[in-house]
Amino acid sequence: MAKTSSGKSTTTTAPPRPPPKPPAKRTRARVPVAITATVAAMRDKKADDVLVLDLRQADAFTDFFILATGQNRRQTQAIADAVEAALRVKKQRPTHVEGYERGEWVLLDYFDFVVHVFTPTARAFYGLDRLWGNAKPLALPDAEPATDD
Repeated sequence: MAKTSSGKSTTTTAPPRPPPKPPAKRTRARVPVAITATVAAMRDKKADDVLVLDLRQADAFTDFFILATGQNRRQTQAIADAVEAALRVKKQRPTHVEGYERGEWVLLDYFDFVVHVFTPTARAFYGLDRLWGNAKPLALPDAEPATDD
């Protein structure tokens, strides 16, 4: 209670508080269809350690890196072939392909995303996972079980 200059006591009330804001809606990062098609094609060819890095918040020349490992040259080429075939159906072709003949590190540049398929030795040596450590890895759903249709 506060007293006025005439000695009368008055009660002061605090201004009303605004209602609390509703909690922000959580939105899942939308993954382009081409990315999910690429990952599915890689998994169909038994690629190991498939990883999608979201580079949209990083200072990068592309939006996504998709990394995968094949156990040998033949498998890395098969994974790259499967990715190209899956995206060709969606009317997408790489703007640039590197390393296909050697098969140690195959790079497919689709402008908005770049696909990297490594042998285990090349992936460990170049360490793109570490170099782009500020990129956010995207969690993708597990592969669906294969069916023999």
